[in-house]
Amino acid sequence: MIELLLGLAAASAAPASAEGRNLVDAVEHSIAQVRARHASLPPASSDTERLIRLGELDRAPRMIMVTWDFGRMPISDRDSAIAAASAKIEAVDASNLESLLNMLPNEGWFWRSRYGDKASNAAFHIVQHSDLATQKRFLPVLEPLVAKNEVDGQNAALMSDRIAISEGRRQRYGSQFRCDGGRNRPYPIEDEAGLDERRAEAGMPPFSEYKARMQLQPNCPQTRSPPPPGMKLD
Repeated sequence: MIELLLGLAAASAAPASAEGRNLVDAVEHSIAQVRARHASLPPASSDTERLIRLGELDRAPRMIMVTWDFGRMPISDRDSAIAAASAKIEAVDASNLESLLNMLPNEGWFWRSRYGDKASNAAFHIVQHSDLATQKRFLPVLEPLVAKNEVDGQNAALMSDRIAISEGRRQRYGSQFRCDGGRNRPYPIEDEAGLDERRAEAGMPPFSEYKARMQLQPNCPQTRSPPPPGMKLD
């Protein structure tokens, strides 16, 4: 969901409303807070610790964005507020990806058995929040590792869906949503009859549960790109 917010606007003007400025300040503060806590700790002694810290930086500002009530913000100010907040997040994303690539082991990924679940998942989120070319580079690495239990099946499914939506294709696992009419709605899904079976195979909860969770955000901001063919606006 957050990547949809990051791509909503290319506005460069600073937000004019107090609520818009509050969003940008909250995102910036969340990043500074994590960095200050990391600075108070001893230097990371392993790549596992480094990845976990990068994962905390990845998560903190995104939690602000996905829980923010955009209904309190003037519609005219939403694009500029999102763009300004997104710029803060994208700078973190770029730094995180550079650090991850510098740590990349010879095997091509951070195996769960060696780095632990938390660090491996942090690595996934950093790549998931990167550009399409990077995602397409790593998905073929992740997919065979699922069978070896070295990668969470949900992670490979999420990245597969993200790539499909970026390329204008239907998603297979129903993980990617956009906002229309103040409500998060799933992008078109391939073979909906087999959706929950595919999700179960990937270790994901039933789609109805996931959809309900995705629609908890109040008054999400309208996704600016037009709905793709097959999009349901129920």
